[in-house]
Amino acid sequence: MDLASIIGFAGGWFAIIASIFISGNSVMTYMDLPSVFMTVFGSYMALMLNYSIKDTLGIFKVMGKIFKVPDFGELKVVETLLSLSERARREGILSLEEEIESLDNEFMKRGLRMVVDSTDPEVIRNILDNELNQMNSRHGTKLKMIDQWGKLAPGFGMLGTVQGLIGMMKNLEDKSQIGPNMAVALITTFYGAIMANFLFIPIMGKLGLQDADETKVMEMVIEGVLSIQQGDNPHILQMKLNAYLSPANQKKLEELHPAQ
Repeated sequence: MDLASIIGFAGGWFAIIASIFISGNSVMTYMDLPSVFMTVFGSYMALMLNYSIKDTLGIFKVMGKIFKVPDFGELKVVETLLSLSERARREGILSLEEEIESLDNEFMKRGLRMVVDSTDPEVIRNILDNELNQMNSRHGTKLKMIDQWGKLAPGFGMLGTVQGLIGMMKNLEDKSQIGPNMAVALITTFYGAIMANFLFIPIMGKLGLQDADETKVMEMVIEGVLSIQQGDNPHILQMKLNAYLSPANQKKLEELHPAQ
């Protein structure tokens, strides 16, 4: 589990609720069903108008990924590539064929199969780059959906504000209608601001970081596969891949494969 997301999510709600109590109000003061329908349900329906049912229903699963720490195994990927590079230098490229099926990284598998099949390096790079670009495109679509919802929610909040003010102005003589209409006018804006600034913008940011981490690992695989194909010295490959690693993982890699 991603502890930062859990603390941030729980802490954010605590800050909002605590500020309500500190100001001398009750949480129920901020609970308004018409405002929920306008801001939450209305903005979600607008999102569905923009995208497919499959995508809009799947957005909740996507957003839930912020609570998990993805392990793309960058250090393991480097170690695997270095091991394969050493074997290829000793026994030749074809010796890798029996090891390919035991790999759990499908992207690396596809690249190495093409290497064993003597595919042109430019073709390999184009195919792997295209797969990487398609992944980025899929992720980008999900991020854009969250960004879109983050823009729609405050808009529907303002729409609710206008709706509440219209209802209030048209019924000024009926004092019993002023309170409910004023609640819609103000609380919808409150809901829209929370949805955008507390939920959607931070969620989009964290998912964007996860996408960047996965992209980096796939770029490492492309670099490693092509380096193995052209017969680079494993130490040269290690220096190439070392640049992709965090300082902590660079230190671990140096301990596992000390420079000679």
